[in-house]
Amino acid sequence: MFQRILIANRGEIALRILRACKELGIETVIVYSEADKDAGYLRLADRAICIGPGPAAESYLNIPRIISAAEVADVQAIHPGYGFLAENAHFADVCRDCKIEFIGPSADAMRSLGSKLASKALAKKSKVSLTPGSDGAITTEEEAISIARKIGYPVIIKASAGGGGRGMRVAHNEVTLRSSLKAAQSEAQAAFKDGTIFLEKYHEEPRHVEVQILGDKHGNVIHLWERDCTLQRRHQKLVEESPCPVIDQKTREDLCSAAVRLCKEAGYYSAGTCEFIMDKNQNFYFLEVNTRIQVEHPVSELVTGIDLIKWQLRIASGETLDIQQKDVKQTGHAIECRINAEDPARNFAPSPGLLEEFVAPGGPGVRLETHAYQGYRVPPNYDSMIAKLLVHRPTRDEALATMRRALEEFRIGPIKTTIPLHIQIMQNPAFRTSKVDTGWIERTYKPTT
Repeated sequence: MFQRILIANRGEIALRILRACKELGIETVIVYSEADKDAGYLRLADRAICIGPGPAAESYLNIPRIISAAEVADVQAIHPGYGFLAENAHFADVCRDCKIEFIGPSADAMRSLGSKLASKALAKKSKVSLTPGSDGAITTEEEAISIARKIGYPVIIKASAGGGGRGMRVAHNEVTLRSSLKAAQSEAQAAFKDGTIFLEKYHEEPRHVEVQILGDKHGNVIHLWERDCTLQRRHQKLVEESPCPVIDQKTREDLCSAAVRLCKEAGYYSAGTCEFIMDKNQNFYFLEVNTRIQVEHPVSELVTGIDLIKWQLRIASGETLDIQQKDVKQTGHAIECRINAEDPARNFAPSPGLLEEFVAPGGPGVRLETHAYQGYRVPPNYDSMIAKLLVHRPTRDEALATMRRALEEFRIGPIKTTIPLHIQIMQNPAFRTSKVDTGWIERTYKPTT
């Protein structure tokens, strides 16, 4: 096991990694920007190093500054968390070239799975169901129209290197398709420096279900069952739960087995997530692989009892998975609500500022992941998520009741947060009966101003 690692991230995930290291007896060095100089978790690390101003490009995305900090602190490994450089294959290469282990998958696996086109090819080889569409990149307007006529409208244009909904356009007819191609390509080029796009059949009112996987460097891959991440706004998840409330056990096992096959084919190790779209007939289609720890990883931890961060550290140090697939049980029901510093009534406008009030919920079955506290100032520089509220109870109905109670206990002010929206969601009959899809939030909860 490593003696000392560097945590190249911020916020609740930095604190989550730090706590796992403490329990494993690993020393921690954490980097921070000037905007995070008052973050409470910095005091818990063995050493904290400032790497630049608030803008991420000058701090958390600045590879030379992070590597310099790692070398000065003499660490054996770097944990990138999620976001920032977590899925940057070049950063993984730089770390290993500098004789510093990157706590994540190999750079080759990141490249092959980070490209949607390359990952689709791997999925096809692994006999994982794919959405009908182009076999490769779309290079001409005529090619796109020909494919759309073959698979039928609506269709969706996607960026091969994309994420978060950027470079995506839905077309319901030929006119819209023609006008959307260049716009999607330009957006992809601007966002990812890669304008490669492809075309797929668009599934209307789908669900989003993903599988948590864990692999070691010795070829062993297991799954930790699935999470339902259907409740989203503009492709950003708001609520996650496990098990998925609408699929039967055979479908669940088939889905999870497909994810394991794909990751074995890719030679994947560390924690990762295979994402799928489920249509109205409960047919599953491969979407993408996230080659990092996910925001919602605690959902899987709660239903399986397996600590994913600790296993990331163990795997990176060369340990073999000692967990057999048959021993990974899905127990009870877990739900996570992402608490963002945003105002849902004002089109989810960011709401940074001083937390004059911060009263955390508690009680049986409640887990809170947060770096925030009373007196903390939420900076305007980064993602607006300030907490993840989770519950774990024997049944979904009990989990819903506990989540509603915990949300009502959670007091944050005077800034606006998504807590009131989550309370409404927990009470909504459509959500309670699982009659939702990925567009349900935007149709149901429209801004009032």
